[in-house]
Amino acid sequence: MTRLPDDRLETKLPDKAPLYTRPEAITEANRCIYCVDAPCVQACPTGIDIPTFIHKIATDNVKGSARTIFAANLLGTSCARVCPVEVLCAGSCVYNHWGREPIAIGRLQRYATENAIAQDAELLSKTRKPATGKTIACIGGGPASLAAAGHLALDGHTVHVYEKRAVAGGLNTTGVAPYKLHSEASLAEVELILALGDIELKTGVEIVDGEAGEGQVLVAKLAADYDAVFIGIGLGPDNALGVEGEEGEGSVGAVEYIERLKLESGMGLDGIGTALVVGGGNTAIDIARELAQLGVPDVAMVYRKTEAAMSGYHHEMVDARKDGVRLVENRQPTGVVREGGKVTGLKVKATDTGAEETLACDLVAMAIGQSRLTKLAAAFGGVELDGKGRVQVDPATHRTGNPKVYAGGDCVNGGKEVVNAAQHGKLAARAITASFGGEEN
Repeated sequence: MTRLPDDRLETKLPDKAPLYTRPEAITEANRCIYCVDAPCVQACPTGIDIPTFIHKIATDNVKGSARTIFAANLLGTSCARVCPVEVLCAGSCVYNHWGREPIAIGRLQRYATENAIAQDAELLSKTRKPATGKTIACIGGGPASLAAAGHLALDGHTVHVYEKRAVAGGLNTTGVAPYKLHSEASLAEVELILALGDIELKTGVEIVDGEAGEGQVLVAKLAADYDAVFIGIGLGPDNALGVEGEEGEGSVGAVEYIERLKLESGMGLDGIGTALVVGGGNTAIDIARELAQLGVPDVAMVYRKTEAAMSGYHHEMVDARKDGVRLVENRQPTGVVREGGKVTGLKVKATDTGAEETLACDLVAMAIGQSRLTKLAAAFGGVELDGKGRVQVDPATHRTGNPKVYAGGDCVNGGKEVVNAAQHGKLAARAITASFGGEEN
């Protein structure tokens, strides 16, 4: 596994939901009443048989529980930590209707997957089918591509995963809030996927259209050399506001800054007394909470509408306030104020009254969305984009307009959860295997 620096800032943030002990897990599992209609299963994008895996924990069958999870979601280990269970499976638990605490599905899933793999690292690879001679390229090393690669390898195919960064794992490695998942845990899951079969990870390799330089491979070469291609390129750099003073030190993109917190050696937050986060989505909440938990004295989110209109999850905002994060509503940023090149404030205009003011700060983090990388996908003949720059696919198979090319993850849905990407990769892998005349494992 890639060695990460020991002095990364993310290591200062503790696990918000530590791994259950055996007695804790069995006690919690015995609360499940095994609903006939299982609303939790219906709420899971990957369709994990949640009551079954929980009852296997209750009978101390940890390996059997993990097999049930991984059969539906090969990224079940990371999803156990990063999934917004409050609005998915646990949010649909019948206990919510009775005024009782819902089953801790995420923590039980983590207990089963992590303990089962610790007991038997080859738990899943034992089911691998014989080699088929087919080779598939996966562009991007994030959750969608990893899920596709894992399922394809179990089906007996050879898979080459191309990742332009030095480390794979996508946002699980570079962008997930550290209090949910540290980068080394994401890289451990990458290793788990690579061990499922004939998968080769090629890091530091970028796929390009046109002329290829060192460390680059042409789209045309992939199209010609492989039996199928899966596109899981995610999203691009942070969007900018386009206001005066935005460029320069002290004004950062939130996704880029989170990556630095998670991976950079020796990064510090000295001199930051007040940090302002522009945006109202989950990324904005994540970076605000991280900065507050890391000791920045004053952290505020600046949002152009009211809290009711925020796209970020309500439960995350509740926790953000517990961490000390303030919310400044109805404020549209109009400029970044600097003195001697250093950020000293953020100019804003009230969207309800039109009043203007300057909010003092030392750091401004922009969390207003990310750009699209999908022009690369369109370089494959027949692959089409919609009006928002998302790759268009058949939702049942995730095949694009090019019968040889499939896609999934954020480049298709515009930016959702890891569990959605895992489902896309699974569906694409099933369809690719079917296109070869085989059956999915």
